[in-house]
Amino acid sequence: MLCVLVLAAGEPWEAPALADLEAHPGLVVLKRCVDVDDLVASVTSGQADVAVVALDAPGLDPSAVSHLRRHAVRPVAVTGARSDDLDVREHAHRLGVAAVVGGGELASLPEVVASVEEVLDTRPRQPDLEPLPAAPAGPGGRQAGPGGRVVAVWGPAGAPGRTTVATNLAGELARRRVPVVLADLDPYGGAVAQQLGILDEVSGLLSAARLAGAGHLADRFPSTCRGVGEHLAVVTGLPRADRWREVRPAHVEQLLEAARGLGEVVLDTGFSLEEDAADLGGRPARNSLTLGALEQADEVVVVGGAAPVGLTRLARGLVDLRDRVDGTPVRVVVNRMRSSIGWSEKDIAGMVEGFSRVAGLHFLPDDPALVDRSLVAGRPVVDLGESSLARSLAALADAVFPASAEASHGRAHARPTVRRSLRGGRR
Repeated sequence: MLCVLVLAAGEPWEAPALADLEAHPGLVVLKRCVDVDDLVASVTSGQADVAVVALDAPGLDPSAVSHLRRHAVRPVAVTGARSDDLDVREHAHRLGVAAVVGGGELASLPEVVASVEEVLDTRPRQPDLEPLPAAPAGPGGRQAGPGGRVVAVWGPAGAPGRTTVATNLAGELARRRVPVVLADLDPYGGAVAQQLGILDEVSGLLSAARLAGAGHLADRFPSTCRGVGEHLAVVTGLPRADRWREVRPAHVEQLLEAARGLGEVVLDTGFSLEEDAADLGGRPARNSLTLGALEQADEVVVVGGAAPVGLTRLARGLVDLRDRVDGTPVRVVVNRMRSSIGWSEKDIAGMVEGFSRVAGLHFLPDDPALVDRSLVAGRPVVDLGESSLARSLAALADAVFPASAEASHGRAHARPTVRRSLRGGRR
């Protein structure tokens, strides 16, 4: 006996479909759901086997379908159009639904529901798009995905300089004429737009989430980015911290897949690694943005402050991170390094090695005047002329993105004039 959930979203086929499903001897209609949130909440009970859903139900997106599958609930879509219509098939494929019943085939719905396992196992595979060439393996031997590498910049609580490192790492790549996407995935209030002087009327992250939900992100990802100069594309973060609920883990996966196709990818993440529980409506947990970024990164750059409190938090953070990114190369950046703290670089290196094996250790000198000038100008430090901090950031970029270092060799280090935003919104 199969238990069925039905989400018709007010479609005229609901009444006859319910009558046919209830008349079938092997099926039981468990519940009529009022909307997608009701549907995803209902599957968590573990009692349902199949969900019959309107293909055009508001809010039905790939992440909702993934939620059904995670709870072993198989989706069957119903549409008023013909099931073999090309637009219908593409829409269902984007959602991840294989079994589709058209308007003229409603009488076959009970049999499709009863045999949906067979349909899922034997459905013809969609032709795969030709992937972009894979990037070279990063330090530690891990192979990056198709296209550019994804590097997540993380650090513990206490404002150690995650956003400063992320924006300047991306800025250095752009200065080298390497295409790079900088995405702000901080669920507690990102500041990438502010650091780069971008007028953030529309959140790139929320725009990407909406397009991902509709299945259009792959085609329209560039529209979610702000151009800064010729080589840097920025996905701005949440306009308010309370809007993290609008971005699901599946949206982040699609965003990173699309970003790889444009070039190298740098992610500014949040500080918390706690696995907070998702709510009963199937909405994401707050820290899923950060955890998802770390899970999919080809390398993680960990930023810690050089002060005693900052180093303590860095040590604890490395221990917590070890369980989250097993096998992913981890590189440590000690920010605001200065002689007044009383420890040498050798002392700090010994401390770091005692807590975690890292792919590299880098020190950024403390230069508050230069950082303040960078923030006021809305430009990366590396665009403000030669300095010890700029050289240290360039060395970090050499280590994290070695291919960019090779590309920059032989060129003069004079920094070209930075062009302003490609499309409205900067300065």
